[in-house]
Amino acid sequence: MKTQILLSIFTAASASICCITPVLAIVAGTSSLATSFSWLDPLRPYFIGATFLVLGITWYGVLKPQKKDDCGCESEKKSFFKSKRFLSTITILSLLLIAFPSYSRFFFQKSESAVASQDQSKNKKIELTVNGMTCSSCEMHIESEVKKLPGVSFIKASYERKSATIEYDEQKVDLNKIIKSINSTGYKVDQLKDGSSESAKSIKN
Repeated sequence: MKTQILLSIFTAASASICCITPVLAIVAGTSSLATSFSWLDPLRPYFIGATFLVLGITWYGVLKPQKKDDCGCESEKKSFFKSKRFLSTITILSLLLIAFPSYSRFFFQKSESAVASQDQSKNKKIELTVNGMTCSSCEMHIESEVKKLPGVSFIKASYERKSATIEYDEQKVDLNKIIKSINSTGYKVDQLKDGSSESAKSIKN
């Protein structure tokens, strides 16, 4: 049973590791950690399936009738680590790990507006193509970093569109710093979505 429990936690954690690492990156202050496991994202359905399969087999072993000796007593008394209570705890933990992408945004501060009080009438608005994002946790990671820059009034990243929309004051911050801020998280700016791809590529490095 010990092997099944460890395996269920491993597969559940692997299913959401792409979204867990951005949070760890913020805590550890190691931004490049965020995209270390992005290659596992296509395997998420398989890890989720494996988790449920392992938990199902483990629960079957716990719930199936126990063999009794000649006196009608159970031949072996189960320890706490083989009990239904412990397995219930492991099941809840596994489900929380699998569901992490759905609530990962709560680990980040909202970044709808970085400088809500400033005059945005003269701000420049750009949209960048950003590669490497796999979930809302990745979006929040980028937003939390870019909004630290002075002069940025708005930042919204989208992993589905592979983009980041930014509004900023050109007198306080330039495109170079914005792109470097995004790249520092481990995700990579590919181009400006207004067609100025060459300028973005020349700046990001």
